[in-house]
Amino acid sequence: MGVKQALKSLDAFPRAEEHLLQKTQSGALVSVVGLLIMATLFVHELRYYLTTYTVHQMSADLKRGETLPIHINMTFPALPCDVLSVDAIDMSGKHEVDLDTNIWKLRLNSHGHIIGTEYVSDLVEKEHSHKHEPWPGDGKDHHDDKDKEVHPEGAFDQAAEDLIKRVKHAIANGEGCRVFGVLDVQRVAGNFHISVHGLNIFAAQMIFEGSRNVNVSHIIHDLSFGPKYPGIHNPLDGTDRILHDTSGTFKYYIKIVPTEYRYISKEVLPTNQFSVTEYFSPMKQFDRTWPAVYFLYDLSPITVTIKEERRSFLHFITRLCAVLGGTFALTGMLDRWMYREYLVVPEMFSLTIMFINESSTRLVNTTYHQYLDLRQTVPAVAPVGVDDALLLAAAAVVVVAGTDYVNLPSIVAVVAGIGVDIALLAAATAGAVASAAAVVVHADAMHC
Repeated sequence: MGVKQALKSLDAFPRAEEHLLQKTQSGALVSVVGLLIMATLFVHELRYYLTTYTVHQMSADLKRGETLPIHINMTFPALPCDVLSVDAIDMSGKHEVDLDTNIWKLRLNSHGHIIGTEYVSDLVEKEHSHKHEPWPGDGKDHHDDKDKEVHPEGAFDQAAEDLIKRVKHAIANGEGCRVFGVLDVQRVAGNFHISVHGLNIFAAQMIFEGSRNVNVSHIIHDLSFGPKYPGIHNPLDGTDRILHDTSGTFKYYIKIVPTEYRYISKEVLPTNQFSVTEYFSPMKQFDRTWPAVYFLYDLSPITVTIKEERRSFLHFITRLCAVLGGTFALTGMLDRWMYREYLVVPEMFSLTIMFINESSTRLVNTTYHQYLDLRQTVPAVAPVGVDDALLLAAAAVVVVAGTDYVNLPSIVAVVAGIGVDIALLAAATAGAVASAAAVVVHADAMHC
């Protein structure tokens, strides 16, 4: 029996009898609001628990002998597809022209609608590769020596003449070109560029009548170095560079960071992210170089590993208990405050008014009885001629001040000297002060 009583004494949730519980409308309102708040917070915490977060780790890049995929999707609104070529050079200076690539070129009209498709099997169009002159600014003479024997005054074959006519007609009609596909290059520093270098230099001169007339305005829809993972941001996506009445060379300096994305399912996605800076070199009057769009890339020796992780169930339970418990405690405090403000305080105020009324009644009755007693006592101890008003004022002073009848002659004399009206006012003020003090004492007793 003693053990059971000891256990009961440890109960932190004592129960009250049902008839002792008081339910109020304010309590019901606070309960409904508290339940809504707790349900909202529960849903928020559940979503927070179910969502994953990422952890970033860095390590040395140990990959070797792999290729680097370059996904490009660009539009050149002022250059026809016949003059555009994609070229790549690695850090050794080797000009790659026969890489395994999948590049498509879409002919666009002046409104940007597709009017034709062309598949490029290598980086430089083969129909143009048989008559090349070394381009100023390329830095490498990667064509046969027999190409140097072609002079402006030399005869072009029929295919070259047809090409010149076709390109001039396309430029007059406002044709553009969209280049998209994948370049697989060696995993070393290098660059790739899109330009008119696939043309014979003399054919380019006849088409554009000088390098200053080559408009390499472009829009980069997508440029990436691998598959995309959740949250990746490619800084060049959506970039547009439109030239008006000028020309020049665009150079994008790209720093590639090898990246591994590890999903919560343990699947690993190898890819790359990058940062970029941009430089534009406008064409000058006597420049011998031709405009182009260069992408110069370098690889970081650091690999970034991004891992998806989920919060532990214990963490979820801890946060849930803290949120729901705090809300329950807060609504309980609010309910007690509302109960005290709107129910207890009005009742205490009404009781106080009743007490004041009772005290005032008792004071008036006592003063009246004292007045009756004075009417019998004064003629014996005071001068003749004391009227009722003077006696009433003296009675009020006796009641409030609690003075003995022994001092009655002095009180009557003082009242007669200062005037009946002032004496009554002083007695009433003293009575009000005494009543207020009694009210405070009564309120403190009720509160205790």
